[in-house]
Order: sequence, then C-alpha cells, then structure tokens
Amino acid sequence: MANTIHVDVVSAEESIFSGEARFVALPGEAGELGIYPRHTPLITRIKPGTVRIETADGNEEFVFVAGGILEVQPNVVTVLSDTAIRGKDLDEEKANKARAEAEEALKNAQSDVDLAKAQSELAVMAAQIAALRRFRQKR
Repeated sequence: MANTIHVDVVSAEESIFSGEARFVALPGEAGELGIYPRHTPLITRIKPGTVRIETADGNEEFVFVAGGILEVQPNVVTVLSDTAIRGKDLDEEKANKARAEAEEALKNAQSDVDLAKAQSELAVMAAQIAALRRFRQKR
C-alpha cells in the first residue's frame, strides 16, 4: 500500500502543484481538513486560505487559494480554485494594496450587493496576507 496520495492544485489559469504527498491540510467550509492517503471519497467547498502539502520527501508546499472545490478520491486529491498562488509567489505589497482597495470599497458600498462583494474581497485578501506571513515564518 502506498503511503502517499497524488495532489493536484489547479487554478483557472494553470496547474499550481502536481505531485505526491504524505498529507494535505486545507480550509474546509466547516473548519480545517486533513487528508491522508486512502481518505474516504469527499467533495466539498473550501474557504479562502492556505493549502499545506507535506510532500513525499518531507518538504512542505504552501498554496494560497481564494476558495474553491476539493475532491478527494482514495489515491488523488484535487483542489480547484479560481485563484491559486504558490506561497513563494505571494507578494505582500500587492496583497496589502488590494486589501486597502477592498477596505475602501467597503466604506463606499452603496448597496447590500456592493457590501457583500467588498466583504468577500476583503476576506480573500486577509487570508492571502495571513498565508504569506505563515509561509515566511516557515522559511
């Protein structure tokens, strides 16, 4: 029996990560999810945050996702997200600028729809900045 599981993290634009892993942790809708090889099949939504992948060689990969869908099969984990960024590619300056823009949009929201959109953008940016800080601490 294999002690790894194949993991694919895919954004709308590209494959962000594809490889063997011992363990995957990610932000499920109801809280943090941990996936080991031979996990029960599962499909669920995920929230904005960090996908942490413990690779077969014992290293860690971090991928920020702006929410999405998780599909788990016994030998394959697939994470689909509109936006997925490798931890090493996160840019704190860009993230902080986008957060400031989201906060400004929140202040200027004219309707419930504007407000909901701005709150959602702000949540995504806050998660991205938190992911960036975690990534930096690990290095």
